[in-house]
Amino acid sequence: MILAGDPDSPAARFVAAMNSGNPQAVDHVYEDDAVLVPVPGHPVTGAARLAANQHLQSFGLPIEARPRHVYVAGDIALLIVDWSMRGTARDGSTVDLSGTATDVARRGPDGQWRYVIDNPHGTA
Repeated sequence: MILAGDPDSPAARFVAAMNSGNPQAVDHVYEDDAVLVPVPGHPVTGAARLAANQHLQSFGLPIEARPRHVYVAGDIALLIVDWSMRGTARDGSTVDLSGTATDVARRGPDGQWRYVIDNPHGTA
Protein backbone atom coordinates (compact mmCIF):
# COMPACT_ATOMS: atom_id res chain seq x y z
CA MET A 1 0.00 0.00 0.00
CA ILE A 2 1.18 3.55 -0.73
CA LEU A 3 0.98 5.96 2.17
CA ALA A 4 0.89 9.74 1.74
CA GLY A 5 4.23 10.11 3.52
CA ASP A 6 5.93 7.23 1.70
CA PRO A 7 9.07 8.66 0.04
CA ASP A 8 8.69 6.13 -2.76
CA SER A 9 5.12 7.15 -3.55
CA PRO A 10 4.52 8.48 -7.07
CA ALA A 11 3.61 11.98 -5.85
CA ALA A 12 6.73 12.27 -3.67
CA ARG A 13 8.94 10.96 -6.47
CA PHE A 14 7.35 13.39 -8.95
CA VAL A 15 7.90 16.37 -6.62
CA ALA A 16 11.54 15.41 -6.00
CA ALA A 17 12.17 14.91 -9.72
CA MET A 18 10.38 18.12 -10.76
CA ASN A 19 12.19 20.16 -8.13
CA SER A 20 15.55 18.70 -9.20
CA GLY A 21 15.34 20.70 -12.43
CA ASN A 22 16.32 17.59 -14.40
CA PRO A 23 13.78 16.79 -17.17
CA GLN A 24 15.04 13.21 -17.48
CA ALA A 25 14.45 12.63 -13.76
CA VAL A 26 10.83 13.69 -14.22
CA ASP A 27 10.40 11.41 -17.20
CA HIS A 28 11.60 8.44 -15.12
CA VAL A 29 8.54 8.69 -12.84
CA TYR A 30 6.37 7.75 -15.85
CA GLU A 31 5.96 4.46 -17.68
CA ASP A 32 7.28 4.69 -21.24
CA ASP A 33 3.83 5.03 -22.82
CA ALA A 34 2.24 7.02 -19.98
CA VAL A 35 -0.21 9.82 -20.68
CA LEU A 36 -0.04 13.36 -19.26
CA VAL A 37 -2.94 15.78 -19.66
CA PRO A 38 -1.23 19.21 -19.48
CA VAL A 39 -4.31 20.94 -20.90
CA PRO A 40 -7.79 19.54 -20.23
CA GLY A 41 -8.88 17.35 -23.13
CA HIS A 42 -5.41 17.19 -24.71
CA PRO A 43 -3.48 14.11 -23.56
CA VAL A 44 0.17 13.80 -24.59
CA THR A 45 2.81 11.11 -24.37
CA GLY A 46 6.46 10.62 -25.30
CA ALA A 47 8.37 13.75 -26.35
CA ALA A 48 5.29 15.96 -25.89
CA ARG A 49 4.95 14.75 -22.29
CA LEU A 50 8.61 15.54 -21.66
CA ALA A 51 8.20 19.02 -23.21
CA ALA A 52 5.12 19.79 -21.10
CA ASN A 53 6.96 18.93 -17.89
CA GLN A 54 10.04 20.87 -19.04
CA HIS A 55 7.78 23.91 -19.49
CA LEU A 56 6.76 23.69 -15.81
CA GLN A 57 10.38 23.24 -14.77
CA SER A 58 11.36 26.33 -16.78
CA PHE A 59 9.56 28.53 -14.23
CA GLY A 60 12.24 27.62 -11.71
CA LEU A 61 9.69 27.25 -8.94
CA PRO A 62 9.17 24.34 -6.57
CA ILE A 63 6.05 22.26 -6.90
CA GLU A 64 4.27 20.97 -3.83
CA ALA A 65 1.94 17.97 -3.76
CA ARG A 66 -0.17 16.43 -1.03
CA PRO A 67 -1.91 13.12 -1.67
CA ARG A 68 -5.54 13.43 -0.51
CA HIS A 69 -6.63 9.86 -1.28
CA VAL A 70 -4.71 6.81 -2.43
CA TYR A 71 -6.55 3.64 -3.41
CA VAL A 72 -4.54 0.53 -4.22
CA ALA A 73 -5.62 -2.67 -5.95
CA GLY A 74 -2.66 -4.99 -6.38
CA ASP A 75 -0.12 -3.16 -8.51
CA ILE A 76 -2.48 -0.36 -9.61
CA ALA A 77 -3.11 2.83 -7.62
CA LEU A 78 -5.54 5.72 -8.02
CA LEU A 79 -4.18 8.92 -6.52
CA ILE A 80 -6.08 12.13 -5.80
CA VAL A 81 -3.39 14.75 -5.20
CA ASP A 82 -3.63 18.45 -4.30
CA TRP A 83 -0.73 20.35 -5.89
CA SER A 84 0.51 23.91 -6.29
CA MET A 85 3.29 25.92 -7.88
CA ARG A 86 3.45 29.56 -6.84
CA GLY A 87 5.94 32.41 -6.95
CA THR A 88 7.90 34.57 -9.35
CA ALA A 89 9.22 32.73 -12.38
CA ARG A 90 12.70 33.22 -13.81
CA ASP A 91 11.29 35.63 -16.39
CA GLY A 92 9.74 37.80 -13.64
CA SER A 93 6.15 36.70 -14.26
CA THR A 94 3.87 35.69 -11.43
CA VAL A 95 2.93 32.01 -11.38
CA ASP A 96 -0.08 30.77 -9.42
CA LEU A 97 -0.94 27.25 -10.51
CA SER A 98 -2.79 24.70 -8.42
CA GLY A 99 -5.28 21.91 -8.72
CA THR A 100 -6.33 18.47 -7.68
CA ALA A 101 -4.88 15.74 -9.86
CA THR A 102 -6.46 12.40 -10.63
CA ASP A 103 -3.63 10.00 -11.39
CA VAL A 104 -3.15 6.30 -12.05
CA ALA A 105 0.12 4.59 -11.17
CA ARG A 106 1.42 1.05 -11.56
CA ARG A 107 4.06 -0.74 -9.51
CA GLY A 108 6.69 -2.14 -11.85
CA PRO A 109 8.71 -5.34 -11.51
CA ASP A 110 11.41 -3.26 -9.76
CA GLY A 111 8.91 -2.26 -7.05
CA GLN A 112 8.81 1.40 -8.15
CA TRP A 113 5.49 3.13 -8.72
CA ARG A 114 5.27 5.03 -12.02
CA TYR A 115 2.54 7.15 -13.53
CA VAL A 116 0.42 5.58 -16.25
CA ILE A 117 -2.02 8.52 -16.41
CA ASP A 118 -1.20 11.94 -14.95
CA ASN A 119 -4.15 14.32 -15.07
CA PRO A 120 -3.24 17.42 -13.03
CA HIS A 121 -6.66 18.92 -13.78
CA GLY A 122 -8.62 16.19 -12.03
CA THR A 123 -12.09 15.98 -13.51
CA ALA A 124 -11.46 18.43 -16.36
